[in-house]
Amino acid sequence: MSQTAQSSGAHHPDENRRDFLTLATTAVGVVGTGMALWPFVDSMNPSKDVLALASVEVNLSNIAVGQAVKVMWRGKPVFIRHRTEKEINEANEVALNELIDPQTDDERVEKKEWLIVVGVCTHLGCIPMGTATGEARGDYDGWYCPCHGSHYDSSGRIRKGPAPLNLEVPTYTFLTDTSVQIG
Repeated sequence: MSQTAQSSGAHHPDENRRDFLTLATTAVGVVGTGMALWPFVDSMNPSKDVLALASVEVNLSNIAVGQAVKVMWRGKPVFIRHRTEKEINEANEVALNELIDPQTDDERVEKKEWLIVVGVCTHLGCIPMGTATGEARGDYDGWYCPCHGSHYDSSGRIRKGPAPLNLEVPTYTFLTDTSVQIG
């Protein structure tokens, strides 16, 4: 072969074979690595029992006006209160400048008669009292955390005590007038 043929960029059969073997080896290595890593990556997905708790459906027809219930969602208590007209009016009459974490009642509820909040005190994670009949409901007719003295109103807003934030409002959707899905 002359030098002109070599310098024109023509490949020898050995070079073509080497390129193919390099490409094939790389492809097999990438696929093998992906197959080896898949069980590890898949193990990071939530388990079926966790996915089952991702949302909870609650029948509201059994909750009387003025009554509050506690349901569990994602391992946390959620308070659902069927508020009275008095509780709704009290929540709406509060001036925002009186609140530690200013939020209107309308920002916290989808339907005025139903308040749905995560029942975990925003101070140190205690469970406030006020859902069971006869439990202390604090100075503002909502919930009371006896551990450190946080008082929440009938909209779940912090009014007094060390808690820095209102009770969290979870994502929820009313499926019907008597059914809500939390999460």
